[in-house]
Amino acid sequence: MPSDSQREIAFAGRSNAGKSSAINTLANHTRLAFVSKTPGRTQHLNYFTLDEGKYFVDLPGYGFAKAPEEIRSQWEGLLAPYLRFRVPLVGLVLIMDSRHPLTELDLQMLDWFAQTGKPIHILLSKADKLTRQEQALALREVQAALARISDNCTLQLFSSLKKIGVAEAETVLGGWLDMALIDEVAPPSGLRTEKVARPKNRKAIGWSARSANKASENKKPSANE
Repeated sequence: MPSDSQREIAFAGRSNAGKSSAINTLANHTRLAFVSKTPGRTQHLNYFTLDEGKYFVDLPGYGFAKAPEEIRSQWEGLLAPYLRFRVPLVGLVLIMDSRHPLTELDLQMLDWFAQTGKPIHILLSKADKLTRQEQALALREVQAALARISDNCTLQLFSSLKKIGVAEAETVLGGWLDMALIDEVAPPSGLRTEKVARPKNRKAIGWSARSANKASENKKPSANE
């Protein structure tokens, strides 16, 4: 684990709930976390740098409970101590498939982490696959369950594909990480914007740097270009 860590946010969720896609979207880096169709591909704690001393931590997916004792042993041996005793850990983001929230393993994770007193933010992923009525029902169902578990939980709808809820999630996580969010300025109307390819690397960029990059992309090409 990084020795320079000041603040880190853990991301957890059942395999195929959209955890890696959520990290990709929030870090604005399409190859930040491997988006896998195979449940449980991530087997270790994967740290991704957002800023100096600020990290997202991708936890192993729950996997399908084909071997409950093995899964329980893995989580209790590796993740429970991390979630309960890691000092720089400031909060947990729990990703639940909005179509199938509150699985047994989701509830176990909530019970484990609630004991730390640290905040939990739930992303109800793949919300674009639900109707408005179904979205409202999912929110009410999960909110009712959270009220019985902890008073330090928040939740929202989220979709990596349609970018639903991205700004809301960034506001919450930016506060946890003590990272300032810079408002993105839209280009003047009538000007054609130019897309610039971004270099791919293995290090995420913070929200401030990301906004600066987007601002530079939205500049009108000069007459000499």
